[in-house]
Order: sequence, then C-alpha cells, then structure tokens
Amino acid sequence: MNVLIIGANGQIGRHVVKKLQDSREHNPIAMVRKEEQKAEFEAKGVKTALVDLEGDIDDIASAAEDADAIVFTAGSGGHTGADKTMMIDFDGAIKSMEAAKKAGVNRFVIVSAIGVHHRDKWMSSAAYYSAAKYYADVWLENSGLDYTIIRPGGLTNEQGTGKIKAAADLERGQIPREDVATTIVSSLENDRTIGKAFDMISGETPIEDALKTL
Repeated sequence: MNVLIIGANGQIGRHVVKKLQDSREHNPIAMVRKEEQKAEFEAKGVKTALVDLEGDIDDIASAAEDADAIVFTAGSGGHTGADKTMMIDFDGAIKSMEAAKKAGVNRFVIVSAIGVHHRDKWMSSAAYYSAAKYYADVWLENSGLDYTIIRPGGLTNEQGTGKIKAAADLERGQIPREDVATTIVSSLENDRTIGKAFDMISGETPIEDALKTL
C-alpha cells in the first residue's frame, strides 16, 4: 500500500513514515513543505512531495495520485494562534479530503484529539483547537471516504509500549506518539476500523487486539 502522510515532518508523522518504510507491505510518501525537509526524507530513501497545505487543492491531489491511502497527521502546533489552527487543523484537513476524492483515494485516516466530539470536554483556553478538530472530523464522516478517526490523549515522547486502551469515549490520559503511529498503521491494515472514530490512551491491550473490539 502506498500511503501519503500529510504532516510527515511532525512528531507523529515521522514515526508513521519510519514504520511504513520498515514494513514489507507499505511504501510511505512524505508530504512536506520545505526543501530541507524534502532532502532529509529523500536521503533516507523515502519518496516525497513538496506541497504547502495552505496552497492549492490540486497540488495535494497531485501528491496523492500514486497513493492508496492518506494519513493526515498535520497540526499547527501549540505555538501558533487560532488563525493558523483553523487554516491547518480545519481547512487543511478538509482540503486534504477534497484532494483525496479528486485523486480517487478512498482510504483516509486522521489524527484528531481525545474528547473533541463532546463540547463539554473542550478546554475554554483552547476551544478553537477542539472546534477545528471536531468539525474536520464531522466533515470526514460525511465525505463518503473510507475513514478512520483516531483521537489520542495527551501525547508524550516516551517509547511506545504497543498496548493501548481504545473506545468511543474515554477519560483523558496520555499516550506515546509512537503508539499513535503504530495504531495508524494497524488501522490501515484492518478494514474493521473503516467508519470508526475512537479515543485512545495507553492501556494493557495489544494494539491489534484493541482495534478488533471497536
């Protein structure tokens, strides 16, 4: 499976690229927006696409033309304001979905955030972030694409354990970015995750087994 990773230079995206590259079944296509990022991935033997997510939909669709699936892990980051969050986490996600349809790519996995499907769990200090994630998810659910929405808890840089807790609704907790990446790859390999949206945090169940219970 050829997988376009939008947000490949991000912390989760880098894990996804590596796991796909290390597998025997998949080939990553890293979508990045800077020449130095492109050069770095290419030096590792990773196919790349130089595209600005705030640019034209046709450019994103062109990057996806050889893809069988798209993984959206892009995010504006905590150091930006509401305007950038809306342009990347919301509009960028929707443009990616439109590009997927234009390129004929039906499989789409998006990284969201835990609890955003409940407005009463939105943190007042960053409600714009939760709103952006929530409405991007709603758009995806109504897009006609074969979607999976992954809503991880607080992200850490600890080594992954390969074990999670996954359900439609969970109390907030933490999870290593590596385990989120492994869950993304496992979701691509498991058609049972199509049409599913779920919260996830660290747990005691192996990732593949946890996804079977959704």
